[in-house]
Amino acid sequence: MIRVSDIHKRFGTLEVLKGVSLEVQQGEVVSIVGASGAGKTTLLQVMGTLSRPDSGRVEIDGADVFSLGDKALSRFRNERIGFVFQFHHLLAEFTALENVCIPGLIGRRPRAEVERRAVELLDMMGLAERRDHKPGQLSGGEQQRVAIARALINNPAVLLADEPSGNLDSHNRDEIHRLFFELRDRLGQTVVIVTHDEHLAAMADRKITMQDGTIL
Repeated sequence: MIRVSDIHKRFGTLEVLKGVSLEVQQGEVVSIVGASGAGKTTLLQVMGTLSRPDSGRVEIDGADVFSLGDKALSRFRNERIGFVFQFHHLLAEFTALENVCIPGLIGRRPRAEVERRAVELLDMMGLAERRDHKPGQLSGGEQQRVAIARALINNPAVLLADEPSGNLDSHNRDEIHRLFFELRDRLGQTVVIVTHDEHLAAMADRKITMQDGTIL
């Protein structure tokens, strides 16, 4: 599902990624761990097409993503990649349902279809009774589950998560961890998670350790 080949990425004089290569299979949950500064988040951003590498190749679901023009790449990112961050980035003025719908509406899908899928996802997240609540009325764990539903609204090929439980208490952290594996089991979702949480990393199908811009 993901093939990363010989990725190099430099910021000024600092080489952050030094020839990283990696493959992730469909339906696999992969964790990426390592000390701060190891290059984990930069690698995730390159995989998610949020940052272009200086050299190397990224293929997602058979597409050579960086061969695409800017408009086509933006469309691919919207349709095929879901993102979950440490901070949920929900829009405060919108309800949970409206927040989940946003990427689908940006993708110009029919509103009725998007809303129907958003309801299904919120139900799957255990938030059926919270659809019409705004983020300020939800707990941290509920907000993160809304963010995960939003990431899934366009049925992405891959779900990329950067410290998805890093801002949660232990109970909500465990709930979010279980949720990623439910998504794999129920939807066949491919998930790549950057985390400092050793418990979550150990739960993954495969744990990848980075150090100084390389994979150990």
